[in-house]
Amino acid sequence: MLAGKRILLIIGGGIAAYKSLDLIRRLRERGATVVPVLTRAGAEFVTPLSVSALAGAKCYSDLFDLTDEAEMGHIQLSRAADLLVVAPATADLMAKLAAGLAPDLASTLLLATDKRVLLAPAMNLRMWQHPSTRRNMVQLVDDGVLVVGPNEGDMACGEYGPGRMAEPLEIVAAIARALGGGPLVGRHVLVTSGPTQEPIDPVRYIANRSSGAQGAALAAALRDLGARVTFVTGPAVVPPPAGVEVVRIETAREMLAAVEAALPADAAVFAAAVADWRVDNAAAQKLKKDGSGRPPMLAFAENPDILARVSQMLEGRPALVVGFAAETEEVLAHAGAKRLRKGCDWIVANDVSPASGIMGGVENAVTVIDAAGAESWPRMSKDAVARRLAARIATALEA
Repeated sequence: MLAGKRILLIIGGGIAAYKSLDLIRRLRERGATVVPVLTRAGAEFVTPLSVSALAGAKCYSDLFDLTDEAEMGHIQLSRAADLLVVAPATADLMAKLAAGLAPDLASTLLLATDKRVLLAPAMNLRMWQHPSTRRNMVQLVDDGVLVVGPNEGDMACGEYGPGRMAEPLEIVAAIARALGGGPLVGRHVLVTSGPTQEPIDPVRYIANRSSGAQGAALAAALRDLGARVTFVTGPAVVPPPAGVEVVRIETAREMLAAVEAALPADAAVFAAAVADWRVDNAAAQKLKKDGSGRPPMLAFAENPDILARVSQMLEGRPALVVGFAAETEEVLAHAGAKRLRKGCDWIVANDVSPASGIMGGVENAVTVIDAAGAESWPRMSKDAVARRLAARIATALEA
């Protein structure tokens, strides 16, 4: 999808600059031409020789290279590219771009370009959270600059939090998306995620331990393949990804209404952990102890079955409907029966028993069940599961 595309890659100063070498390799594997620009600070972490060798092209660094500037080289470089990518994008580079400053080659190229710019921020979490950086980010987004990441994780400085540069493959996907590529371009995919909360009274509710991590990762993976994603989410711990349409709900009935409003869609993936039951006699005021020692009597009603309703639609049904089955025993048997009962095309089954550590964790081990049988995947990160499932969805919609 990147064959023939010309990427101007600006490498900022920071330990994450080492990832830029892998990014160059990944882009060239996909047929892109990479023109590298190495800042003076970036050259403290990676060498011009290694950058040039991997790119198969000259590595630029000096604004006042007389040979290039006699031909207005900074204008030519900035406008001959299909996309400008800054990875890592340091707080300093972001501040220069937000303020329109151009004291060096990298910032001059960013100011002189008539093409889109994609930033992959990387910095210490305190720098990322600093009010000036947040202001600069708002300004850059308002100016139309694209952003991928940063991710959360361990820092080279020993701290943990947001500020890690996105991984090279994430940046590649963002580049493809920025250039209008990806197998799901023109497709609309609906994703539900997170738990629902069913009120008992104004301050109490029934919920579950779903973090929303798998649904959020899946929405991001589908987005990265070019899809327009509607993301219907309950009150999840994990925030929704950027670049998707977010619809926030609390109860199962609110989720059903949001799903119906989002249709039609080419595919619908129901990753939410929807409560099967709700309190039918939820109190209007906070329930109090009455001194009798007896708990209040709660009457329950069954919630709407969102997956079954969409799977069994006579008109406007998505071409592909995918459900999730979170089970604690006889996982494959229960999940297979659920697929037939609901009428969906695929069921993604996983074991969420306490010993698995999957519910609320960072990894997952799933089996995808369809009409042809069951395909078990090894345990991997939820992001990796999402990318693999998104690719499977793209293949199915292309068939």
